[in-house]
Amino acid sequence: MNISLEKTGSSAVIIVKMEKTDYQDAVKKELKHIASQVEVPGFRKGKAPYSFVEKRFGVQTKMEQVDKLLNASLLKYIEESKLEILGEPMVSSKQGQINIVAQDNFEFLFDVALAPEFEINLDNNDHIDFYDIEVTDEQVQEQVDMFARQGGHHENVEEYADKDILRGVLAEQDAQGNVLEDGISVEKASLMPTYFKNESQKVLFEGVKVGDVLTINPSEAYEGNENEVASLLHIKKEEVAEHKGNFTFQIEEISRFMPAELNQEFFDSVFEEGEVKTEEEFRNKVRELLKTQRVADADFKFLRDLRAYCEGKVGELDFCRDLLKKFMLQNLKKEENAEEIVEKDFEASLNSLRWQLIKEKLAKAYEVKVENDDIREQAVKMARVMFLRYGMPNVPEEYVEQYADKMLEDESQVRRLVDQCVEAAIVAGAKNAVSLEHKEISLAEFQKFFAAED
Repeated sequence: MNISLEKTGSSAVIIVKMEKTDYQDAVKKELKHIASQVEVPGFRKGKAPYSFVEKRFGVQTKMEQVDKLLNASLLKYIEESKLEILGEPMVSSKQGQINIVAQDNFEFLFDVALAPEFEINLDNNDHIDFYDIEVTDEQVQEQVDMFARQGGHHENVEEYADKDILRGVLAEQDAQGNVLEDGISVEKASLMPTYFKNESQKVLFEGVKVGDVLTINPSEAYEGNENEVASLLHIKKEEVAEHKGNFTFQIEEISRFMPAELNQEFFDSVFEEGEVKTEEEFRNKVRELLKTQRVADADFKFLRDLRAYCEGKVGELDFCRDLLKKFMLQNLKKEENAEEIVEKDFEASLNSLRWQLIKEKLAKAYEVKVENDDIREQAVKMARVMFLRYGMPNVPEEYVEQYADKMLEDESQVRRLVDQCVEAAIVAGAKNAVSLEHKEISLAEFQKFFAAED
């Protein structure tokens, strides 16, 4: 067998010349295996004449063995030649007709898109901005308040205040203001006047106490919002129009949300038990937590700036656009509007490909290796980030591990985790290599970098 390469700019043709001697032993071996297994009328199992088996299965076996040898040889050639290709080899437009029956010797042609050759080296002569996001006292207080709300509870009180929940009996009135016989009556109806849309209905609750009875109008309170009224009265939305009058509301309970007190029990519920003992220590710990989050955000921004900087330094790369489009069309052959999709997404795909190639160069320069332990560590890290977003920094380790295990069962998630590991290593390597231009910035100003994407 002879394999050669003909380069033409950003593409090449791999030529595979195969002779009968390359595959005939494999064909004979497979036919003998078939003969030992096949059942042919008139012969015992495995005793059919080889000539019969060859006549019946020869062409199919020849085709399978030629194809098997071709694929293995092509892959081996690409690997041993360290040929950097984009996508997969595709049957060349110059490929001649193949007659598997009549031919013994074959010539196969494959078109390949070559990865562009370029270098990207970063050192202290390269200057890239890095944003140090400040953590203010106000932000610390906001986070402390959020933790306190999450650890809070409801208490029954005697007198209503804004944002309290009132529970009681809601009964429909007649035109004279009396309770309507056979009218709507809701036991344990819940009201939050804070969210009433009508101010005149809202003020009716100022200063009310447990045991008070007042007259309200749900339709006015919610300004005709049928969904809200239907939910309160436990009726269908279509029935709301029939119940637009007044209702008597007898207050049986007033519930008020009370944030958690900043005490040892609260500190231990947020962080590790005994890790924080005073309010000052708690606030300092919260500040550290926010700083850690800000560094992660700053690294994300740095990666984007690093990409822009490297793309500018590398410049335009020479891609075989026609072959890449052909490859994309081949992958989308089941889509009715494949050509339209390719034309629409091609430039964006090309930009992503360019960045991927740059990342591979940087990963090689920084000797990035992603092991299974790295992937699992990243899964655990992402699980903690997810819980942290819900204000849960002290989730038991077993729950974090369970969530990470679930992520690792999903192949697409694993690929994403691997990419995150690579990017994190590239960020670390680049931050050590280049000259960082540190810039202090407020969180509000920093968020403006991403506002246009929302």
